[in-house]
Amino acid sequence: MTTSTSNDSLARLAAVIESRRGGDPDQSYVARLFSKGIDAILKKVGEEATEVVMAAKDADRARIVGEVADLWFHTMVALAAFDLKPADVLAELERREGLSGLEEFAARKARQREGDGT
Repeated sequence: MTTSTSNDSLARLAAVIESRRGGDPDQSYVARLFSKGIDAILKKVGEEATEVVMAAKDADRARIVGEVADLWFHTMVALAAFDLKPADVLAELERREGLSGLEEFAARKARQREGDGT
């Protein structure tokens, strides 16, 4: 799968999530999540993250893929709750491209210290 296809898939899914955001909670799972509020959405993200870990510990490749798909979906619902899009996350990943993980971690810590005034 090419990057543009992946980006397009994420953008299409984000558009579907946004279109169902204000829908009937009895007719749409997405609408139901939004009607329950941000805490319910974040709880689902946490549950799905735990299920990814459990699938990975079992080394169940098919289940890992399915659980990561669930995690990505619920994370996208959380992004939408904050009026963010997959493109915002992709832009951040692109910004980090070429940095070592240690450099990125150090830069994040420095930004955090600057924000804290310490």
